[in-house]
Amino acid sequence: MQTLDQTVVAAPPKVPRRSPIALDGVSRWRAPLSILALLALPFLLPSQALAVNVLIYGLYAVGYNLLYGYTGLLSFGHAAFFGTGAYLTGIGIGAFGLHPLLAMALAVVAASGLALVIGTVSIRSRGIYFAMVTLALAQLVYYVALQASSWTGGENGLRGFTVSTIDLGIVSLNILNPLTKYLFVLAFVGAALALISRILASPFGAVIEAIRENETRARACGFDVERTKLLAFVLSGLFCGLSGALSAIHLSIVPLDSLAYHTSGTAVVMTLVGGAGTFFGPFVGALTVLVLEDVLSLWTPHWQLALGSVFILFVLFLPRGLWGTALGRLTALRGHR
Repeated sequence: MQTLDQTVVAAPPKVPRRSPIALDGVSRWRAPLSILALLALPFLLPSQALAVNVLIYGLYAVGYNLLYGYTGLLSFGHAAFFGTGAYLTGIGIGAFGLHPLLAMALAVVAASGLALVIGTVSIRSRGIYFAMVTLALAQLVYYVALQASSWTGGENGLRGFTVSTIDLGIVSLNILNPLTKYLFVLAFVGAALALISRILASPFGAVIEAIRENETRARACGFDVERTKLLAFVLSGLFCGLSGALSAIHLSIVPLDSLAYHTSGTAVVMTLVGGAGTFFGPFVGALTVLVLEDVLSLWTPHWQLALGSVFILFVLFLPRGLWGTALGRLTALRGHR
């Protein structure tokens, strides 16, 4: 039995292990770090054309992630903005002889305007009804493009425009060179990532995340929820329109499928596979999906069935996506330092 004069000596505190990965301050450098990671793609992937596709569809998924991952709004209609950006870029170059950069700028503005119209109508609904409204309105855009065949090429898609060089005044870029094309697309993707990073770090970024977590509480705090969601919708459409414009420059054709519902599904799949609500996750998702598509299509003509099965496995066992799961484990490791 312990007496009062005995001294109880506590065991020395256990010194926690430091995480081998320093996460402090990484978020402020997320855009430059993402760009550095993307610079390596042409040298790691089997073809530079695939690397360009990862950039384009990664940006498309990033734009979608701004609405779904950060604002919490599930849309099934983002193909409307991707396709609008692609079609109007091609029409501007092929039919009106505009400079490619001017055609891209006008296409992005038009995609943003379309997002404003669709967003104004759709944000009045909630949950699955919101998703269905966006799908219905996107399909309306699809059928308008199908009927306006004199401008869009109808079922054959838009053809007849080719961008081989882009004159910047002091220098002329040879877009037929794969590496030059990749760097050209990366310049726009990098600018978009820097802008998105600034948006997410702003008070507006905090508000959209508050809406995602608890819309009722955000409204009770005095935020204009409807206007904020509409602005997030427009910004999402802007970045998706830019990705579509880059796709038109890359392919020199615009297939009608760029407006189809499965193109909207592509954004959803890439975002979920990479990690919704993460900054770099959509690029990880785009890389994973496009590489799997490239590999599986060589093995079987039913590659879409195999890809769908892989996606189901991701949803069941990695609900936070590849990048989201990795960040979660790093955060947990950091907490046990």
